[in-house]
Amino acid sequence: MTLLQVEQLTKNFVGKNVVDGVSFELEPLTATALIGPNGAGKTTTMSMIVGLLQQTSGTVTMQVVQDIRGSVGFLPQYPQFYPWLSALEYVEMVGKLSGVPARGLREKSIKMLEYVGLGDALHKKTATFSGGMKQRLGIAQAIIHEPKLLLLDEPVSALDPIGRQEIMNLLKELQQQTTILYSTHILHDAEKMTDQVLFMKNGQLVEQGSLVSIQQKYADPRYHIQFVREQEAANFAVRYAGQLDGLSVYLPIQQTMQQVLQLLATEQLEIVKVERVTASLDEIFILIQQMSDTPKA
Repeated sequence: MTLLQVEQLTKNFVGKNVVDGVSFELEPLTATALIGPNGAGKTTTMSMIVGLLQQTSGTVTMQVVQDIRGSVGFLPQYPQFYPWLSALEYVEMVGKLSGVPARGLREKSIKMLEYVGLGDALHKKTATFSGGMKQRLGIAQAIIHEPKLLLLDEPVSALDPIGRQEIMNLLKELQQQTTILYSTHILHDAEKMTDQVLFMKNGQLVEQGSLVSIQQKYADPRYHIQFVREQEAANFAVRYAGQLDGLSVYLPIQQTMQQVLQLLATEQLEIVKVERVTASLDEIFILIQQMSDTPKA
């Protein structure tokens, strides 16, 4: 069952397609990462889905929904708040604009703020909020009307590592009740919660699929051997055609793990660990970008 279907979505600015024929589907209660460098068209794509921009061509269809705006929550990359309003006042205002019934709105707003970790800041002015608090407030206003689809534009890019982890944990919880589409360039975070990845470049989708299928397609399995001494690592890399990276050597999968361990034991080399690894999402992203740059014959 498909919740959202995007077909041949295109946006033209001054004679140039900044989004060019983008098509994808989202299944209910999944998390999808929209990945790409700055200028790839991620924000424009999201803005068209939520109705902030009118597409030049193409369609956005949401299952059993007449007006998509009433079923979508949105957090822009740089959320703006009225500095004279408290967190509670702001969420209540957005709730009214989103059609949440007045009866029980205050209690629901308090509940949402507590849910995102702002229970102690209900009556604080938004002007006093840190970056992390603003992101939490932005999520609260985006989910106050219990949307079927939640879109987040770079939700963790401005946060420190602790703040990023807290927001990612929150998004994992939200995925139990809503479908999430978020753009990001922090690929390590995307690996933790993503069901599907969409790679964009120059306004086009250059690769898409489930995280598992993408990782299998670009797996490049290798053995990672971490040595105690750099010289031993360097000598081993030369002898066995491995890729050297400081104390680490990466070997192509040509032998079993047992054979690799026997080889290391025979040479009496001191190692920290031996493991089988596959390409990370960062490495896959770089590879896809390079492949899309290669001229077609």
